[in-house]
Amino acid sequence: MTTETIISIFLGIGLSASVGFRVFVPLFALSLASYFNVWELNESWEWIGSLTAVITLGVATIVEIFAYYIPYVDNALDSIAIPLAAIAGTAVMVSTVADLSPVITWALAIIAGGGTAAAVAGSSGATRLASTTTTGGVANPVVSTIETGTSVFMSIVSVFIPVLAFILVILIFFVIFRVYKKIRPSQP
Repeated sequence: MTTETIISIFLGIGLSASVGFRVFVPLFALSLASYFNVWELNESWEWIGSLTAVITLGVATIVEIFAYYIPYVDNALDSIAIPLAAIAGTAVMVSTVADLSPVITWALAIIAGGGTAAAVAGSSGATRLASTTTTGGVANPVVSTIETGTSVFMSIVSVFIPVLAFILVILIFFVIFRVYKKIRPSQP
């Protein structure tokens, strides 16, 4: 396995985690990175770097970000976010992985990309649900701002410093695990 392959896997995992917070932010970041020749995508995914894709994903990103600030719409979006995140995480991973056989690429994309995105989206949705039930939704805009900021930050780091993005994903999972251990009911 070459260094380029490992870096591409780190990029895919970082962007997949970002997808868990906002579905379109990392897709837009990847589209911009490809459009400006910062990152080269697999041949079958080069369309993501087209001007049409940049504009479409940019508009979708803006709509998604603002939709999370509308009460009740944010919770409705969370109900569809996990399957969408899994699909987008898989797509991001498969589009970035370099120099692997298609079988390994797709297995890695489904497990690491889709799994990472779904896990982050699930914890993000649980956070919003907890916010809604404990504050009546008053704190949801704060949660939305943190999620959007994290998605933007992770997308930028993933594109420019994929190794750091991978380390941050490990930290995110560690935090999710610690929070889960604290809130889960203890077994008798």
